[in-house]
Amino acid sequence: MNRPTRRTVLGAGLAVAGTGLLTACSGSMSGMDHSTSGTGTTPAAGYITPDSKEIGATEALRKPGPERKVKLTAVETPLDLGGGRTVRTWAYGDELPGKEVRVTAGDTLALTLANHLPEATSVHWHGLALRNDMDGVPGLTQRDVKAGGSFEYRFAVSHPGTYWFHPHSGVQQDRGLYAPLIVEDPREPLKYDKEWVIVLDDWVDGVDGSTPDAVLAELGEGMGGMDHGGMEGHDMSNMSMSTPKPSASSPSRMLMGASSDLLGGDAGDVAYPYYLVNGRTPQNPQTFTARPGDRIRLRIINAGGDTAFRIALGGHRLTVTHTDGFPVEHAQADAVLLGMGERVDALVTVGSGAFPLTALAEGKGRTALAVLRTGGGAAPGSSARPKELDGRVVHGGRLKAAESVRLEPGRPDRTIEFNLTGSMMKYDWAINGKKYDPAQRYPVRSGERVRLAFVNDTTMWHPMHLHGHTYAHADGGARKDTSIVLPGKRIEVDFDADNPGLWMIHCHNVYHAESGMMTVLGYLKQ
Repeated sequence: MNRPTRRTVLGAGLAVAGTGLLTACSGSMSGMDHSTSGTGTTPAAGYITPDSKEIGATEALRKPGPERKVKLTAVETPLDLGGGRTVRTWAYGDELPGKEVRVTAGDTLALTLANHLPEATSVHWHGLALRNDMDGVPGLTQRDVKAGGSFEYRFAVSHPGTYWFHPHSGVQQDRGLYAPLIVEDPREPLKYDKEWVIVLDDWVDGVDGSTPDAVLAELGEGMGGMDHGGMEGHDMSNMSMSTPKPSASSPSRMLMGASSDLLGGDAGDVAYPYYLVNGRTPQNPQTFTARPGDRIRLRIINAGGDTAFRIALGGHRLTVTHTDGFPVEHAQADAVLLGMGERVDALVTVGSGAFPLTALAEGKGRTALAVLRTGGGAAPGSSARPKELDGRVVHGGRLKAAESVRLEPGRPDRTIEFNLTGSMMKYDWAINGKKYDPAQRYPVRSGERVRLAFVNDTTMWHPMHLHGHTYAHADGGARKDTSIVLPGKRIEVDFDADNPGLWMIHCHNVYHAESGMMTVLGYLKQ
């Protein structure tokens, strides 16, 4: 992609201090102009920034442990998705997903990213409470890692769980640039025989000339010029027509009519040609082997750009144990629902045979597939749809936090309300009616109990993600970092402000985010 974004343009003027500075990213943030006002009440100079002394002081409190060195290369490469489909895309190495990174809580991760892509990139560590200057948001916490350059991400990994990493540069995440990050618990309380990491994705890049950037350009037109039969009552008067249509060699990817009761109506914007489990199409699925009676830990990650998945293992019930890396009171489920960016861990004791692990693209009518084999018998077909998909569906909003990770009771010191605004008609997604501006900051202070209220004023669902923290849902609900906010609904979540810096809050629909549904939470200087 060659289209500059707000983040890549702004990132050209930024740098980060500390150990992460390598060839393409020299300099510091000390020369930044902090005179711009944040929310209109606090000058930007009043905020702790990624190069502030508070960042290093907070990292020292985490007591960084043994170093785990990893090399990661972002490249343009062909990938075989199976079923006779090979695409040219961007990925971490020549694998999809990228090679898993596995560390133990307490380790220091030292990962060097080499950027062999034709444009700048970054790495964001989704779900981790890490030091702010390593969060991987160009234009806010670091400079872009330029084409041909490299950058060392170095930080303490303090909490066990299922996480993942991806770029925070434009719509790159909707290519092949993602991989799981598994943080093992040195005092793991769960007992199981095997572990299966399952990464779900919706795929468009390299198919019939499509790219995520072309998809964004098409969506950015809104629905102007289309046949709007049956859509009376929608205001289309201010539709933007400035972005180019897909080329003649690239089909339209705008999705109409996707609907899900679980998601409160409209299920998504993008008609993906493929849905994948661990980088494979249903025509050539991954097969995971075990023995009858084995207890398997499933770590499921939704790395999609625009798709919620409903996941079930045919012939089995799941015991949900974690969401977004944190333990929950164990819950029985026939299926689990995951929005983009969410993760869930579950235990299952497996029977004998060959079983479909099916991920239904919620509201879109298509499925992704993997196979669990513990014995003989024919493999499930590519269109297998186990009855468990229509059973009891559990999602993060229905789970309760395990007692060990519940927040101490307390009234919030500060409440911040985020109205989610915009529409598919105009594709003008925003927060509080304002498109993303890194100088727009909502202030908090270290030591505060902060309540975030997400109010969905749109007719579409949004998986909202907070960087650098884990919050608690109300009334003893799950500890999470990404939560589905249904149309017309309000959810409130609380967290303790204990990780200073500038932190993104955004919709994890990559097209909504890049269109403007992002903002910044900023810690004030004491």
